[in-house]
Amino acid sequence: QVLVAESGGGLVQAGGSLRLSCVASGGTFTNNCMAWFRQAPGKEREFVASVSWSGHSTDYGHSVKGRFTITRDNAKNTVYLQMNNLSPEDTAVYYCAAALTTLLLRTTSDFDSWGQGTQVTVSS
Repeated sequence: QVLVAESGGGLVQAGGSLRLSCVASGGTFTNNCMAWFRQAPGKEREFVASVSWSGHSTDYGHSVKGRFTITRDNAKNTVYLQMNNLSPEDTAVYYCAAALTTLLLRTTSDFDSWGQGTQVTVSS
């Protein structure tokens, strides 16, 4: 089972961009589906995006499709989330997650390794 750690959060103005990174360690990165979730205050954790072990397949939550892009670099054991055209509604703690599977997943309970989260705040 890999351990994951996120970075790259911060404060950005509406319409701006941020790139989050998540580095995995302690396991075989390419055995894992990787994903990003987010949780805003008072709300449930929400699926943002996932990428298959090869990087060839991706899935996105409805609210971020067309604005966010998930990619992975298996040589660096890293998954990225490029976030463009951010809005205040994107403000949340963003979590990286890993699931030991070759499938492309999107449900919170399917993922068994989670990072501590990184705060993204979008000002209007």
